[in-house]
Amino acid sequence: METGTIKFFNEKKGYGFIVDDKTEKDVFVHHTGLLDPVTNNDRVTFEISEDERGKKAINVKKGE
Repeated sequence: METGTIKFFNEKKGYGFIVDDKTEKDVFVHHTGLLDPVTNNDRVTFEISEDERGKKAINVKKGE
């Protein structure tokens, strides 16, 4: 599991970005990858999945 912070999440559009603690890079997150509701600056754990569009966060849960 990776850890990071929600940089921003747009509820209406259903997507946002997580800043990965390890790489300090943005990781795309779609609402379908969320296990918990999130808001900006929430600490989260997540897994990284890769498809034809690139990397994205899945199984995103709020952390401590």
